[in-house]
Amino acid sequence: MRLPSRNLAAPLAIALALGAVPGRAWAAGMPQLDFANPLLIGQVVWGAVIFAVFYIVLSRSALPRIEGVLTHRRNRIEGDLDIARRARDDADRAVDELRRARHDAAAQAQANIDRVVHEARMAAEAQTHEMNHRLMTDIAEAEKRIASARAEALASLPGVAADTAQSLIEKLLRPAGNENTISRAQVQDAVQAGLAASRG
Repeated sequence: MRLPSRNLAAPLAIALALGAVPGRAWAAGMPQLDFANPLLIGQVVWGAVIFAVFYIVLSRSALPRIEGVLTHRRNRIEGDLDIARRARDDADRAVDELRRARHDAAAQAQANIDRVVHEARMAAEAQTHEMNHRLMTDIAEAEKRIASARAEALASLPGVAADTAQSLIEKLLRPAGNENTISRAQVQDAVQAGLAASRG
């Protein structure tokens, strides 16, 4: 706050304004404005002096204190406003950091989920591949065993057929009292010929 001017222009302006009051004013019942009375001039002069003294005293003692109080209050308000602005800026930065941290956490969580899903898919594919390989190996071994058993069965088929045919022939010829017998070699030759004919 700017201190008021300490010159005496204001009291003199007031005195001149009072002197410019027309005579009708004091003529109509206001003797305090009768400038023809010599006491009035003294009262005006002493009033101006007292006003000037009060003005100087107030401008040198009370007004600086009031100015100091107003300055202190203004500084305190400005300081509080600065603190509030800094707090608001800090809060805005904290909100931005929280938003950024939440976004980063969401992105990291999504990346972890994608990584786990990819690892699970790769593990499932590897397990499926291993299982298919094992199944193919088991199937190949089973086919080998089947082929071996089939080959063994086919190899033993002529002997079984020969034995069966020999037994049937003996049972058929014996009740008839036929003395002629057929040798095993003949039966085997006949069975081999029959098998060869059936394969052809």
